Amino acid sequence: MKFFIDTANLDEIREAYDLGVLDGVTTNPSLMAKEGITGQENIIEHYKAICDIVDDKVSAEVIATDYDGIIKEGLSLAKLDDKIVVKVPMIRDGVKAIKYFSNEGIRTNCTLVFSAGQAILAAKAGATYLSPFLGRLDDISYDGLDLIEQIVHIYQTYGFATEVLAASIRHTMHLIKCAELGADVVTCPLKVITGLLKHPLTDSGLATFLADHAKAAGK
Repeated sequence: MKFFIDTANLDEIREAYDLGVLDGVTTNPSLMAKEGITGQENIIEHYKAICDIVDDKVSAEVIATDYDGIIKEGLSLAKLDDKIVVKVPMIRDGVKAIKYFSNEGIRTNCTLVFSAGQAILAAKAGATYLSPFLGRLDDISYDGLDLIEQIVHIYQTYGFATEVLAASIRHTMHLIKCAELGADVVTCPLKVITGLLKHPLTDSGLATFLADHAKAAGK
């Protein structure tokens, strides 16, 4: 399973990268705005800064919702760095654009996916990654993990190359369950990744070892 961090915060990206488990980054306009990154020129420079930190797979989202606009923005983003993955919304013109980008050898991440039908369309169009938003489904009393399981099953049955990138991950159990269900990638905040480190028995065991060492050393 690949770990992506869902943020535009450079310090968090560096911390996740230094941990040695980071495989990529996903961003969106909301995350950019949260970091105070506004204006197209500043956003572009921020994408470049992210690419300078990580080894590969930086999802950069288009803003346009019409076919020509998506193509224009996507091509511009793809030229920034070989690490860029063009993030395209699950809409009619988005699917058409994914097919175009696929034919041009440009990697894509189909985002805002909430159904298996949408997942099939994205895979047929040649999306590199598919981002089902399981946390947002949980918010409306639908089990988002059921959708992850359904999409993984469909993709495996038909041999689709599109990777399932579980998004809108809210906590560590979301991440672990996605791993159990066979999601190829999870993207989540840094706190979810570092949350995997925590266990009370680890803390108490370490405290005991250190106390015993201090006694043995005569301290």
